[in-house]
Amino acid sequence: MTNSQTTTTAAAHDDINTLVLDVLRHRVGKDERAAKPHDWFQAAVLALRDKVIDRWFESTRETYDKGGKRVYYLSMEFLIGRLLRDALSNMGLTREMEAALRAHGFDLAALEELEPDAALGNGGLGRLAACFMESLASLDIPAYGYGIRYVNGMFRQRIDDGWQVELPETWLAHGNPWEFDRRESAYRVGFGGEVVESDTGVTWHPAEQVEASAVDTPVVGWQGKRVNTLRLWTAWALDPLRLDAFNAGDHFGALADQVKADSLVRVLYPADSSPAGQELRLRQEYFFSSASIQDIVRRHVQYHGDIRTLPDKAAIQLNDTHPSVAVAELMRLLIDVHGLEFDEAWEVTKKTVGYTNHTLLPEALESWPLPLFERLLPRHMQIVYAINSRVLREARRAGMDGAQISAISLIDEGGERRVRMANLAFVGAHSVNGVAALHTDLMKVTVFSDLHKLYPTRINNKTNGVTPRRWLQQCNPGLTRVVREAIGDEFLNDAQKLTALNAFAGDSGFAERVAEVKRANKVALSNHIKQLMGVRLDPDALFDVQIKRIHEYKRQLLNLIETVALYDQIRSHPERDWVPRVKIFGGKAAPSYHNAKLIIKLANDIARRVNSDPSVGGLLKVVFVPNYNVSFAERIIPAADLSEQISTAGMEASGTGNMKFALNGALTIGTLDGANIEIKDHVGDENIIIFGLTADEVNERRANGYNPRAIIEGHRELQQAVNAIASGVFSHDDPDRYKGLIGGLYDHDWFMCCADFEAYSQAQRGVDARWMDQAGWRKSAIHNIANVGWFSSDRTIGEYAKDIWGV
Repeated sequence: MTNSQTTTTAAAHDDINTLVLDVLRHRVGKDERAAKPHDWFQAAVLALRDKVIDRWFESTRETYDKGGKRVYYLSMEFLIGRLLRDALSNMGLTREMEAALRAHGFDLAALEELEPDAALGNGGLGRLAACFMESLASLDIPAYGYGIRYVNGMFRQRIDDGWQVELPETWLAHGNPWEFDRRESAYRVGFGGEVVESDTGVTWHPAEQVEASAVDTPVVGWQGKRVNTLRLWTAWALDPLRLDAFNAGDHFGALADQVKADSLVRVLYPADSSPAGQELRLRQEYFFSSASIQDIVRRHVQYHGDIRTLPDKAAIQLNDTHPSVAVAELMRLLIDVHGLEFDEAWEVTKKTVGYTNHTLLPEALESWPLPLFERLLPRHMQIVYAINSRVLREARRAGMDGAQISAISLIDEGGERRVRMANLAFVGAHSVNGVAALHTDLMKVTVFSDLHKLYPTRINNKTNGVTPRRWLQQCNPGLTRVVREAIGDEFLNDAQKLTALNAFAGDSGFAERVAEVKRANKVALSNHIKQLMGVRLDPDALFDVQIKRIHEYKRQLLNLIETVALYDQIRSHPERDWVPRVKIFGGKAAPSYHNAKLIIKLANDIARRVNSDPSVGGLLKVVFVPNYNVSFAERIIPAADLSEQISTAGMEASGTGNMKFALNGALTIGTLDGANIEIKDHVGDENIIIFGLTADEVNERRANGYNPRAIIEGHRELQQAVNAIASGVFSHDDPDRYKGLIGGLYDHDWFMCCADFEAYSQAQRGVDARWMDQAGWRKSAIHNIANVGWFSSDRTIGEYAKDIWGV
């Protein structure tokens, strides 16, 4: 470091130190001698926030001065995790903050642990949205993210006697220093009522209204290039306290309107197994979509005037099907408020809106009972019928038959009449994209096959990505340091420059340094799990990890059955050279998803039995980590040796965990599903472990009479494992606990666990052989790190910007 660099660094440290002390005294209200760790954390965040705000204002002014086009990203989830480390790193102020806090006896890393994870999402959908927001800022693309400011999130997961227990998240208990109330950005959102037509047009008179009020969080891009806005909505009753009722003694009823408004922003994905739950879900989706569209339209008219130019200045992207009602809401505003004719409004809407589909599962392609939709949103129901009429006439003119027209219709007439939200999003967008090559191809022949025939140029692919700032530089600083020493700093700005590491794959010295970092990460994770759960792990064992939402198609059950089979083999053949393994599971099950919650219990039952059995001699350990979230992922992923991506082929849209693991030097064991296919293409067949049926083979099995019972009865290890689970070997307190779960495998096995068991088991024994060759394993790990830079969300956002948004 030169003298001038040293002087600049010292000045920056002094500046941060002065700012932190000033904030501590005048905004936190504490003297430095009396301040507690949480006070210093608050002061650090607010001091950094002051630096961020300056760049935030500059970014906003630049957009207005240039009259540029903005991206508006609508998503039910934004799983942003902790922000202090992320913002410090992207602003280039980590060292300065470390030095400033060290001068007062505090460790930055310890203070970072005090920040709660923002409870704004659950899984890959929300984490993808967070990566996209960071990449939009890093690529200097003006953008707003729109969602809901959930007070309690989905839930905090506690494991009691192996069972998932759902508790409310309390991440806002002590406030959120990152957010800003924008009370001037408030909009009324209506429900119910009636629609009246007069000479002046159509007017919707809602029966009830709530106020959506904006709360903004700055999103910092790499090197502070741009700071964009995450705008989340909170809900308020127009009359939060009915004073007359309160004074009359009805103290609870006086607050009913505010309680009803508050329910809109309490919980992510409230259970929809009841009619009341379905109604709340629809209310939530319309609430945030309406507020967001009103905000977008208001901003456009304020700064650009003519609403007809909206597509030139705004690109609205719907992240999955949840915000689909935004199509009808934009049409309502264009027609009823701004006076456009239907045809013109329809063209403006289609040119402005893009739709990202994330799933082929029919239950996730939302639809709502028509009576519910019409009762809550009567004007939107009229607009949906008008759109549907237009689309079906197009289909008829295109020569489609009755079955095809029925499939295209926005109204499902089979059985209970329902409004198909995915179809609404498809027809109301100029672009419909999948999130991996296979997923996009399957969209064209499955859920959207007839819509694709009617609009053959609309579907396109944008393979997902992850931000390398958080998922390499920040969560794995040791590996980042080793990579920088080898290839320089270019990869920090362009992750695809990591390909230069391929030249070091055969370098034993470099491989040893990478291995040292991996072991240090495993030691750190082992210590954390020991402190959290009391389970001792061997950091020299193979860390085999499956952390993701618990769902049958993700096949945690297949992993657990193979774990039981391995346990049995280790006990039966102690003379063999078994590779020590640590099986790490984590994830949440939806509260009403019985089988998913049973799988969590099974994982914990197996762990209890295996971990206390001296006959396996430490060769196998199983842990299910509680309350898996972004911060836990940042500990686990850098420590993983093997990444389990074993979904039933054709059912995982993309996956992003697979990308994070590979970027941190884990080998993937997986099916040819989602982005695994493209990861295989990039890292090479020899550096990934692929097994099992393809998507076509899965469909063929299902179509031609799949018989899982015959497979189980014809495979000794599989039969022993499932019989052990079903007979109560792992559930002595309730021997029948898993009979139904295992019975489902015998009877139908929709997710092909039995069909893929043999291939999966053989692949795992192949993993053992590869692990014994540590030089070969390290070489493959380096090739993974080197070749997955393409899966950066910067690349993905660049493709969206060029192909869909025109920014």
